Amino acid sequence: MLITATQHQYIVPEQLSGRRLDAALAALCTDYSRTVIKTWIESGEVSVNEVENRKPRTLVYGSDRISLRARVEDTQEIEPQDLPFALAYEDEFVLVIDKPPGLVVHPGAGNPDRTLVNGLLFRFPSLLGLPRAGIIHRLDKDTSGLLLVARTAAAYQSLTRQMARREVRRVYAALVHGVPVGSGTVNAAMGRDRVQRTRMRVSASGREAITHYRILKRFRAHAYLELALETGRTHQIRVHMQHLGHPLIGDPTYAKGRIAPSRSSSTLNTALKSLCRQALHAKELEFTHPESGELVAVKSALPGDFRRALRALGLDLKTISVASD
Repeated sequence: MLITATQHQYIVPEQLSGRRLDAALAALCTDYSRTVIKTWIESGEVSVNEVENRKPRTLVYGSDRISLRARVEDTQEIEPQDLPFALAYEDEFVLVIDKPPGLVVHPGAGNPDRTLVNGLLFRFPSLLGLPRAGIIHRLDKDTSGLLLVARTAAAYQSLTRQMARREVRRVYAALVHGVPVGSGTVNAAMGRDRVQRTRMRVSASGREAITHYRILKRFRAHAYLELALETGRTHQIRVHMQHLGHPLIGDPTYAKGRIAPSRSSSTLNTALKSLCRQALHAKELEFTHPESGELVAVKSALPGDFRRALRALGLDLKTISVASD
């Protein structure tokens, strides 16, 4: 098993009554840091009195029953493999990976190897001693762009704290179906789909999820957007854009059945069909350096398939405009 999950049960003693859930659980479960425990709470691995989707700031009281599913990735069992990926930034404390589309980040069911973790351990063996090989956040398999990795235990603690406090700025580029009326913010809680467990959905009982979006370019039946994450839920941008009625071009999960508009040029049809993934790219990343305290800003250029689709959308708009004159 690459990931082990251990179930723990606790009864809150009176001396911890009225404390925050993350603080109380850290006092009860001393094998793990409060930062790791907070991550588990935020990922839905903790329930209180059998109620799920609790928040780290939720207050607990004497005799409350806390259930924790501790998920720990065992990097000792992961085989280092020489895999191609680019570095957008590197020093002795931090790496920023420029992930290509199609590369899975973590080993798991259906992807036991040839993941970014395998490649990181081959190129940087010292990451073997860090949780998740130092990876601070995730990108979906078919999302390209910037991914933050810590190289030391102190850097890992600093960067995970920054992520939890929403101090890491993550900006994405996306191509969507339809043209939003204007720029704005989606503030819609999310949870796992009750039928298809690999999907996420907007749910009032889910966890807080906030995405800011700005229109960069309007096309005939599509739009080019810039999006900034305030929270980082699984599939957040993909689900929020579907919720708006503007799913990502090429998204196999949340944009099924969406096709190019009528009278589309052959160039546009070819470009959209060749984009065999959701049109989403993590283009900017800003964080405070864990050692120097300076702001680090990293950018990534749009990959080729994204640029071709963007160019074809522009040509389609010009073609239709000329034909309408």
